[in-house]
Amino acid sequence: MKKNPILWQAMAVIVIMAMALSACAAPTTAAPQPTNPPAATNTTAPAAATAPAATVAPMDYSQVGPELADAFKGKFSGTTVTMTGPFTAQDTVKFNNSVADFMNKTGIIISYQGTKEFEASIRIAVEGGSSPDIVDFPQPGLLASLALEGYVLDAGKIINPEWLKKNYSQAWLDLGQMKNKDGSTFTAGIWARANGKDIIYYPKKQFDAAGYKVPTTWQELMDLSNQIIKDGDTPWCIGIESGAATGWPATDWMEMLMLRTTTADNYDKWVAGTLKFDSPEVRKAFSYMEPIWSNDKMVYGGIKAMSSINFGDAPKPMFDNPPKCWLHKQGNFISSFFPSNMVAGVDYDIFYAPPIDPSLGRPFEVAGDIYAAFHDRPEVRAVLQYFTLGESLKTWIEANGAIGPMKDASLDWYQDPVMKKIASYIQQATVVRFDASDLMPGVVGTGSFWKEMTAWVSGSETIDQALKNIDASWPPK
Repeated sequence: MKKNPILWQAMAVIVIMAMALSACAAPTTAAPQPTNPPAATNTTAPAAATAPAATVAPMDYSQVGPELADAFKGKFSGTTVTMTGPFTAQDTVKFNNSVADFMNKTGIIISYQGTKEFEASIRIAVEGGSSPDIVDFPQPGLLASLALEGYVLDAGKIINPEWLKKNYSQAWLDLGQMKNKDGSTFTAGIWARANGKDIIYYPKKQFDAAGYKVPTTWQELMDLSNQIIKDGDTPWCIGIESGAATGWPATDWMEMLMLRTTTADNYDKWVAGTLKFDSPEVRKAFSYMEPIWSNDKMVYGGIKAMSSINFGDAPKPMFDNPPKCWLHKQGNFISSFFPSNMVAGVDYDIFYAPPIDPSLGRPFEVAGDIYAAFHDRPEVRAVLQYFTLGESLKTWIEANGAIGPMKDASLDWYQDPVMKKIASYIQQATVVRFDASDLMPGVVGTGSFWKEMTAWVSGSETIDQALKNIDASWPPK
């Protein structure tokens, strides 16, 4: 039969239109799974699909404090809260970025003025009656002295105490407890940022290639150190030179070991001067430091080189190929001194400085920023309450510039895997204590403690002489 061209063309059009209409009418669940996985999940597991919604439920700010809830309702729009602290340059930018969302949503202006002369300027401002509303203290010892003089407001009366217990570990809350003018103990401030100290860096690629394992006990750490020596290398990278501050890395080691060999109560007594440096407890801590710091085979360049190697240069031999040393104990800031092409989690990693006495739990030494209020107005209360939330630090964490001590500061916010680990160590800590030398009187903590540890390291004094000299420098009570 002869085909009719017109008829066949018409039939082809009809078939094509039918196919198009069929495709448009097809239900979305029939679409191939890879192109639309959420649809497949929603149609097969409704319960699982609704679960994530609970994690993004709006925050009930009233549980932190009524003023914070009112602030997000716009009740304090147009008001200004003044702040000061040590943040300057890029840190000021990061701080301002971290509070931008809060200011946009509440209309409260947070006016921050940082200074490099913070310690001197804040006392003059407070005593002269011109203190800002909120002050960031990087050293709680200075806050403690102002609290004792009656200048500081009780943060426990500004922020719901139940919220503080919920969002901070007891260790962090204890660090904020100070004496008031009448001798009573109160919450002098809230912790807004943390820095981790009890960590050990290592060159991950070479470490893994050598078959070394991360130690979980102090004995395993010493076994690893001795194995590296047997392999013909030097285990530790240590340098304590820091200009006028030479010696401070040695004090950090002593502080780490004090927390691992004696109780937190003894650590506090040591800070206060009621437990002497020349005591069995301090000598015990030193006995774990000496096998590393007094052995030329343990330290790159030998023990006498430590006092002339700058602390920022000390870890760099880890990144030689092959490494000239393998382990470096330092705070999380040290990565800024690493070669610029080093990648966290790939070229280097960290592990928690192992415990010595398991009965002492999981201690961790920190530094950080504690915020205190000096004026009582609703908008000031709202801002101080806001700083207890992880969200107040989120953008700063994401920029790899901060660690959040709050429980609701999600580990998912950390872009740097090493910073994420440090944050997890802090969250897991059962005992948290601040850098001891920063809490001691200046003539000791940033004076004789630094100086005498340097004298011992350089070999000009015995440890007996150094400990006795530090005790002799303690100011009369």
